[in-house]
Amino acid sequence: MMLNKIYVDRLIENALLEDINYVDAATDYLIPETQENSARFIAKADGVLAGLDAALRVFEILQPDFKAEVYKKDGDFLKKGDVIAEISGKTLTLLKGERTALNILQHMSGVATATNKAVKLIEGTKASIADTRKTLPGLRPLEKYAVVVGGGKNHRYNLSDCAMLKDNHVDAGGGITSAVKKLREKLGHTVKIELEVRNLDELREALSVDVDIIMLDNMSCDEMKKAVEITNGKAKLEASGGITDETIRAVAETGVDIISMGAITHSVTAFDISLKIVK
Repeated sequence: MMLNKIYVDRLIENALLEDINYVDAATDYLIPETQENSARFIAKADGVLAGLDAALRVFEILQPDFKAEVYKKDGDFLKKGDVIAEISGKTLTLLKGERTALNILQHMSGVATATNKAVKLIEGTKASIADTRKTLPGLRPLEKYAVVVGGGKNHRYNLSDCAMLKDNHVDAGGGITSAVKKLREKLGHTVKIELEVRNLDELREALSVDVDIIMLDNMSCDEMKKAVEITNGKAKLEASGGITDETIRAVAETGVDIISMGAITHSVTAFDISLKIVK
């Protein structure tokens, strides 16, 4: 798993504490400590699997000697009815970990599925799909991992990764040329500069100060085509803002290098997966 184990464990432990608090009022009074069962994760829709290791880790934290038979892996395309994995252990473990595990697995698989759909919609073009920082608080590592599983790429992970000047930075910093000049005086040599532009005049100014990446914010496809011609490979071009399944192909065909989409993380539908006790 590409995820930091310490982060995953802390997230799971916090989620379990939130869900169980001090007692499971149904399970603890109903199920004997010695009872054991098996349960199956079953896909209830078609889509891309992501987050299985993190979901299984929930049960391992609750019961280190639990067993799992894994039939699918992250990145696999699931069909409705597919059995993803079968887990065995104390019934208390299965019931207490069920919701937390499913919350993780359903959300991450939803992100991977949405990303994969966008990737397929632009197949054959030079563009790639990237995420943004529009992630749910505390879940960014999980969501960015799921984007990669779905075939997308990660934009900057956080504010430390890249010096990205958006409209407010430019306006507060005295304009494009002034802001970039001030930044270069202090920025380390390993950090790239990305600049958001709102029109073609700003694009030309961005090129004059040699930024690495230029974000074309909410531009029309005609404007983006002109931006590609003007740039002529001097910087990477990223399209962003208001891109939908209906418009994404046309955006990709303008010749931009990257299409960044907040919707693949902050607005996804959870992928329908169930966990059923084997009778």
